[in-house]
Amino acid sequence: MAETRRRFDPEFRAGAVRIVRETGKSIAQVARDLGINSGTLANWVHQDRAALGEAAAGLLAEDERAELARLRRENAELATERDVLKRSVVLWVKEATGR
Repeated sequence: MAETRRRFDPEFRAGAVRIVRETGKSIAQVARDLGINSGTLANWVHQDRAALGEAAAGLLAEDERAELARLRRENAELATERDVLKRSVVLWVKEATGR
């Protein structure tokens, strides 16, 4: 018979990782207390440490990378609009002065 996988919501995962981090208990002990597999909790802790390590090392998180890409696109669009406006002002001044 096929085994069904248990699904854990992000709040539960974050809480379990926080317990390991803040209490100093072993991953195996916390996993036993919560009734989950110690390997699963170990994976969550590893992912959390990697995410914290990236943030501490100055690397961007996934949502920060997405925001940076959006801001770069917006900046390029604004620079193009500025250049078009500069050219139109130059043409307007030349036309107004009769050159």
